[in-house]
Amino acid sequence: MAHSPLWARRPAAALALLAAVSTLSLTGCMSSKDTDIDALALASQTEPADVLYNQGLANLEGGRLGEAAKKFEAIDKQHPYSEYARKALIMRAFASYRSGDYDEAEGSAKRYLALYPGSEDAAYAQYIIGLSYYRQMPDITRDQTDTAKAVQAMQEVVDRYPNSEYAEDARTKIRVGSDQLAGKEMQVGRYYLERREYIAAINRFKSVVDVFPKTRHVEEALARLTEAYYAMGLTQEAQAAASVLGQNFPDSPWYKDSYALLQTQGLQPSAGRGGGAGSWFSNAARRLTGASEPVTTADTAPSAIESRPPRGA
Repeated sequence: MAHSPLWARRPAAALALLAAVSTLSLTGCMSSKDTDIDALALASQTEPADVLYNQGLANLEGGRLGEAAKKFEAIDKQHPYSEYARKALIMRAFASYRSGDYDEAEGSAKRYLALYPGSEDAAYAQYIIGLSYYRQMPDITRDQTDTAKAVQAMQEVVDRYPNSEYAEDARTKIRVGSDQLAGKEMQVGRYYLERREYIAAINRFKSVVDVFPKTRHVEEALARLTEAYYAMGLTQEAQAAASVLGQNFPDSPWYKDSYALLQTQGLQPSAGRGGGAGSWFSNAARRLTGASEPVTTADTAPSAIESRPPRGA
């Protein structure tokens, strides 16, 4: 008896076999071309570096800082060895700073310095690092780590790029940051003084004179030294501290208070033995010029130079 074909006797099995064969054939075709397909997809997502850069600038001009940073980041990823990658990296630091993403701004600027230390925008990158810390300076009651980092970073701008257009603004911000650091020392010193922990207080007040001699806090620091030494019964040291204060700030209200304090025991400011040659007081007197540099509210406002992108980008 003649046998009928498989498809006639077992149509379901035949259809399943046909589907399996078709799938295997299709898979074989795709496996040989999947690399080409992925490459084409990647190429379709890649834009020319100059197009991305101009888009980033347009977003920056339009105030779309986040979008601008993304465009500059795309250049770094898609065209890492191009000249546009260098320019995009510093612009990304600027856009991140302007948007308040200070960690990203600092990271991009540090990376820029590591990759292009001798470029025309190296000074600006260092300046952005300083600005990123500067804009995070807390109020005087809190930890001043970011303030210290801001002063250090801005000092590097002055030391490494003294002729750059950013050096003068860096000096201003060093003065503001130093004044805040000195203010923190005074706050802690006054705390110790109120608790009658005189040695700890004296160390803080001396630190203000030694480390921050150009700040407005020096007058009070010397007056507080007079007060602390007087409370300890060290009248010669108290007289020497008041003498340094009088030599440098004769018209200061703090000097008048110190003078009045000494007068309660019939004493006067005097270098004497406490302020003899080689003493801390004699060294402080030589170091101080009597010209403090008070900080105004204008000093903490954003400057024109920090609001504009680098000229070389």
